[in-house]
Amino acid sequence: MKTAGNTIFISGGSAGIGLAIAKKLSRSGNRIIINGRSEERLQSALKQLDNAAAIQGDLSEEADRIRIAKQLKEDYPEVNLIINNAGAAFSYLLNETLNAHQKAAIEMNTNYLSVIHFTELLLPHLLQKAESAVVNISSIAVFGSHKLLPTYGATKAALHSYTAALRSTYEEEKNIQIYEVYPPLVNTEFSAEIGGVNGISPDEVADELFLALGKNQFDVPVGDSKQFFK
Repeated sequence: MKTAGNTIFISGGSAGIGLAIAKKLSRSGNRIIINGRSEERLQSALKQLDNAAAIQGDLSEEADRIRIAKQLKEDYPEVNLIINNAGAAFSYLLNETLNAHQKAAIEMNTNYLSVIHFTELLLPHLLQKAESAVVNISSIAVFGSHKLLPTYGATKAALHSYTAALRSTYEEEKNIQIYEVYPPLVNTEFSAEIGGVNGISPDEVADELFLALGKNQFDVPVGDSKQFFK
């Protein structure tokens, strides 16, 4: 996959891993469109990026997914790479909550079902491009759950299974590539509740993805996740 000259959509691009990826790819000569729920945070992020725009919206909501996909195709028809990074996670103990199923439903919708739908909405457009890609930001949680994130890991395992099936489905199509990134604990606001301050920099995730795109390396382990790819 080329690493410059792309038009790239990044969900959850106003902070954390998404913003780090946006910065890396922007500096490398790509047009960036970031998405997030907060217009204020999006505008703050745009000040840190070159050649970038923003589309506000909540991809966990079906109407927003449809609207954003439509706007992307109409306003940014050159878009050829989507990075599904937006996520949800709840930190709690199963013996201290009575609504784990409700938390799990939110996580599964945001981390899995919404990704499937949004990707489905953009795939016909991407397949018309000479070179395109879908990047799903997964997690080290694919390889094992943690008691403080009891239902989050299952959603990322589901995303992993879907990504593998998507890659297999389009393996004969030479103009589209399917990537999966496996961050470990990363020092972001998103992971603050589970000790994110002890995690790696989000810049490390961005750097690994950039290198993987240039090498057509479809599985992208980062940090501690590399132990599972030896």
